[in-house]
Amino acid sequence: MSRYTLRQLEYFVAVGEAGSIMLAASRVNVSSPSISAAISQLETEFGMPLFLRQHARGLALTQAGRTLMEQARQVLREADRLVDLAGDLAGQVRGPIAVGGMLTFAQAVLPPLRKDFVDAFPDARFRQIELDANELVSGLRRAEIDVALCYDLVMPPDMKFIPLIDMPPFVVIAASHPLADRKEIALEALRGEPMVLLDLPQSSDYFLSFFHDRGLKPEIAERSRDIAVVRSLVANGFGYSIANMRPLNGRSPDGKPLRFIPLSGDLRPLKMGLMMTHQAETTNVVRSFVEFAQKWFRDGFMPGQLPHQISGPKASPASDGQAPPAR
Repeated sequence: MSRYTLRQLEYFVAVGEAGSIMLAASRVNVSSPSISAAISQLETEFGMPLFLRQHARGLALTQAGRTLMEQARQVLREADRLVDLAGDLAGQVRGPIAVGGMLTFAQAVLPPLRKDFVDAFPDARFRQIELDANELVSGLRRAEIDVALCYDLVMPPDMKFIPLIDMPPFVVIAASHPLADRKEIALEALRGEPMVLLDLPQSSDYFLSFFHDRGLKPEIAERSRDIAVVRSLVANGFGYSIANMRPLNGRSPDGKPLRFIPLSGDLRPLKMGLMMTHQAETTNVVRSFVEFAQKWFRDGFMPGQLPHQISGPKASPASDGQAPPAR
């Protein structure tokens, strides 16, 4: 019967990845002699050397060591899954969860939502990834992510969507633009004005549909897949843009003031929400995240405002987007 332990396998993998007992010891926060003893015990148990001792270059895995390390990684992963499964059966919220966020707003929403969630459930191992709309769907289908925070732009039949908040469209415009003092802007007022288009899958189709539905043709002067670049181009006078998300400080990345003015007319707002496969909510950690996100938004989080500032006075629609001061 084998007498190695999961701890010894963990130390073995750490040394194999670090190439040094000293580096491995710092990574797993134990002493170097403990690591050395674990490696010696494994080599005795397996009856073969796992590392070549190269004094000048540290340790290198033998051919057998490389093969065994891959198996050791798999054993450690399965052991983690066993602990997660036991916690799930006991009703605990623990284990891994991978959450995707749309490139257009992930930076403003996902980090604060993540922080509050892991503060509430410290045994959850949260991983986030930022993708465009099409990549989020692919990631869900390949089970690379569990839940996607996204807009309801296109909803494939094999996905379900839980709406969280409505995000109406508005014009992003430089503070010095002649239209910047308006309380709202009609699409007709943008005729002939250069447009800076956020050129992401599905998002660009949504913005351009406003014009096409009214028989208008926007004058697209610039395109970018980066929302920060779009804001900087707008702030520097290269045109207006349309968006559903405003930055917290109401400025472009280079510090110039912007205005965010509602578009008039009966225009469909985007719904921000959670997209997942129909089989996604099979673990406590995923179910708990969905419930937590719903409550988090119900309690008042609005992109463009800090969560603790929501109860304060609201900024006017045509303001520069600066959140009100905390009370």
